[in-house]
Amino acid sequence: MSLYHNIFKNSLALVAAAGLLAGCKDDAPTAPAPLTPPTTSNPTQYGTPFAGVPNREDAVMYQVNMRAFSQAGNFAGVTARLDSIKALGVNVLYLMPIYPVGTDSKSVNSPYAIKDYRSVSSEFGTLTDLRTLVDGAHARGMAVMLDWVANHTSWDNPWITAHPTWYQRNAAGAIIAPSSGGVTYNDVAQLDFTNTAMRAEMISAMKSWVFQANIDGFRCDYADFQPADFWQQANDTLRRINTHKLLMLAEGTQSSHFTSGFDYTFGFRFYDGIKNVYRSGASAASFDGYNSSEYSGATGTQRVVRYITNHDVNSSDGTPVTLFGGNAGAMSAFVIASCLKGVPMIYNGQEVGMNTAITFPFTSVKVNWNANPGVTQEYKRLLRARAAIGALRTSAATSYSTATVCAFTKTAGPEQALVLVNVRNTASNFTVPAALAGSWTNALQSGSVTLNGQISLSPYAYMVLKK
Repeated sequence: MSLYHNIFKNSLALVAAAGLLAGCKDDAPTAPAPLTPPTTSNPTQYGTPFAGVPNREDAVMYQVNMRAFSQAGNFAGVTARLDSIKALGVNVLYLMPIYPVGTDSKSVNSPYAIKDYRSVSSEFGTLTDLRTLVDGAHARGMAVMLDWVANHTSWDNPWITAHPTWYQRNAAGAIIAPSSGGVTYNDVAQLDFTNTAMRAEMISAMKSWVFQANIDGFRCDYADFQPADFWQQANDTLRRINTHKLLMLAEGTQSSHFTSGFDYTFGFRFYDGIKNVYRSGASAASFDGYNSSEYSGATGTQRVVRYITNHDVNSSDGTPVTLFGGNAGAMSAFVIASCLKGVPMIYNGQEVGMNTAITFPFTSVKVNWNANPGVTQEYKRLLRARAAIGALRTSAATSYSTATVCAFTKTAGPEQALVLVNVRNTASNFTVPAALAGSWTNALQSGSVTLNGQISLSPYAYMVLKK
């Protein structure tokens, strides 16, 4: 949710207390909409539905910000680097909004101020260019998710004049801007999720991309601020496209997202927690609580997407290199994010140790892909290990963490993995529990490692071991 991360913690409390879910109370609309799918006919299917969409737990996501990704800032610039993205170990691309954005007097050139849900922005190319990107990703075994902005539109979206009742309005009948955490976002107009016609058109537009561009799912922006039954309606409708396996990510933390049919929620709390550990000296054992709190309501293989940066926090907080103590600290933080419990997400530029923030509206900085090839190699090593060790992707963690070392095992049948991460920029000692003593194979480097007694981990050092 572009530019909203800093107020997210306050917003959660306000949502619970004041029912800010699109103007509703008690998380439900005042006039509940039917959960039956819209009855519009489907567009003609472009291409062949992708058979290689990964299982939820096996996903490694990569967030693409087209404006910063290449010098041209377009689809073609992403297509040209698909081999490099694949080589990292990625199997899901998530494209930031691809749609035309508002250009009216209130506009701030935000990718999240959508002018037309059914068109491709000429800024990035044509529908043909998007299809070429999707086809190229599919050919390399990668699924493609689009960013979907359901909460609001730009002020020059045609819905404003054609369907003013699709928006929330004040007592005088004027359409209002969304507010959250004491902040009003005047560049966009707040949609009204009690309006069944708007909901039907919104979901129909989502479906259209599955058919006309052969995409494989959506990352749903600002998802805590729409009623749960809307998301259930949307997910139920999209899941009825039985020719496609779709991945659905809610950018939110509410447990209702899992019951509404999402595969993933967003690890806001984990991100704030890992910042507290690395920047404020919080105990590494604090991660254990997020493995419970963030998974409230999850069943089976539903997962939380965990990250150490994204377009919002990169813009507001700085890069991982800045936040976590240089390249070594950033890499150690990503080891935890990718292995502890969840699905990892990489934001473009993170894998080259980029130390310049990509600030909103993401037009002033381009990624330097040659910045730190050593960092890129380390990402590849880690993600290869994660792909090769099923326990890292599927199993619950058993914690052995201390204040300064994040330590956990994950076991699946005869396979066991052990992850040790020093979260401090000083050497840390770790007393090896008897259950972990013995010989292990180093999953990141060749050779074996014998653990006994006490070991010393150098600043920000990490180990991924298996047996």
